[in-house]
Amino acid sequence: MIKQVFLDIETTGINKTKDNFFYGHKIIEIGAVEVVNRRITNKYFHVYLNPCRSIDQEAFSIHGISIDKLISKPKFIEVADQLISFIKNSELIIHNASFDISFINYELSMINHNIKDISNICNVIDSLKIARTLFPGKKNSIDALCDRYCVSKNIRVLHGALLDAKILANIFLRMTSSQSIIKFNISDKDTIHKSFRLNDRRLKILYANEKEQALHEQQLDLIQNNGNCLWRNK
Repeated sequence: MIKQVFLDIETTGINKTKDNFFYGHKIIEIGAVEVVNRRITNKYFHVYLNPCRSIDQEAFSIHGISIDKLISKPKFIEVADQLISFIKNSELIIHNASFDISFINYELSMINHNIKDISNICNVIDSLKIARTLFPGKKNSIDALCDRYCVSKNIRVLHGALLDAKILANIFLRMTSSQSIIKFNISDKDTIHKSFRLNDRRLKILYANEKEQALHEQQLDLIQNNGNCLWRNK
C-alpha cells in the first residue's frame, strides 16, 4: 500500500528574514487529503487555528480569512499530535514544500514538540520541483497547472488549504500518470471505452463513418488484388 498525503497551509503572513524566522507569523489553516494506491480516499485533515495575532493584509488578500473567524478556533499546540499522526510514514506532497515545511517546523519548535522536523517522519516531495522539471521556463503555479491538466478549480476565487490540497492531489495524479497498455483488435465499443482511459477520464473515440469505411475496404481490396499499395491522390 502506498500512502500519500497532499498538504497545504494558510498563514498570517508570508514574509520571513534571511534566517528563516517569520516575524512571529503563524499558521491559521491546515488542509491535507489522503491518497492510497493513487486513489483519493475519504480521509482528510482540516483545521482552522487561532494564531493569537493579527493577519497581514497581503496574506488576507490571498486567503480571505479574518482574525474574527479564528478567535474561537484551537491553537496549534492542540492539534499538533493529530497532524503528526495523519502525515506520519507517508509520502507528503506539497507545492513549494520548503515554505510549508519550514512553517510547520517553526510551529513545532515554538511548542517544544518532540518532532523537530517533519521531514524525519515523512518522505517529502515537492510537486513544484517536479512541475519545473516537466515544464521548464513555464508558469507552474497551482492555477497554471490546473489549466494545463484541465483540473477544475471549483470557481476558486481565494485560496483555501483543504481545497488547494484536493486540487493538488488531482494535479499530481495526472502529472505523474503514465499511459497503460492499449488493447487492439477490440470490436465491442463498451470494452474499447473501458480500455482507453486517461487518469480515469474517458477519452472521446471517433469512429469511421460509412463513407470512410467503404473507402478503407476499397483500399484493402486494391492491396490484396495488386500485391502492393495503390494510393490515389485526390
